[in-house]
Amino acid sequence: MTDDVLLTYCLTKLDELTEIVVGLGDELANTRPPVPGANSPVAILVHCCGMMRRWSSTVNRGIPVPRDRDAEFHARMPVREAAELARTARAAFADDVRRTALDRAPVAVPPEREAFWTGTAGGVILHVFEELSQHLGQAEITRDVLLSGDRARPGGLPSAP
Repeated sequence: MTDDVLLTYCLTKLDELTEIVVGLGDELANTRPPVPGANSPVAILVHCCGMMRRWSSTVNRGIPVPRDRDAEFHARMPVREAAELARTARAAFADDVRRTALDRAPVAVPPEREAFWTGTAGGVILHVFEELSQHLGQAEITRDVLLSGDRARPGGLPSAP
C-alpha cells in the first residue's frame, strides 16, 4: 500500500463522518441517544479530530498537539464550527503524513500504547484508519437512532416489529 492510498483512506473516512454531522443539523448533531455511554455525532467527530492529530503529530513526529480527550466526548458546537474543525484537522493530518517517513519508527509512542502497529509510523497511521472506520460506524448507528424519531422511548431503541 502506498502512502497516498493510506492517507486517502483516512481522509475519506473523516469526510464521511463530517458529512453525517453536517447532515444532521445543529440540534441532532449535538444530541446523545438515550443509550448509556452514547456520544453525540459532534462529540464523535471532535474526538476523531483530536485522535488523528495525536497520532500523526505528537506520536509520529514528536510535535505535541494539545488535547483534552475527556472534553472531546462532551463537545457541543454548531455543525458549521464542527466542519471547520474537521477541515483544519484534515489539512494538518495530511501535512503530518506527507512529512513523515512511514517506514520509520514513530518518535514518541506512549509506553502504555506500545503494540504491534507502533513499530512504524505507517502502522500508526493504519491505526488511525482503523479508529476512523470504527467511529464512522458508531456515527452511522447514532445517526440512525437519532433519525428514527423514537428517542423518547426508554432506552432510545425502536420497538421490535
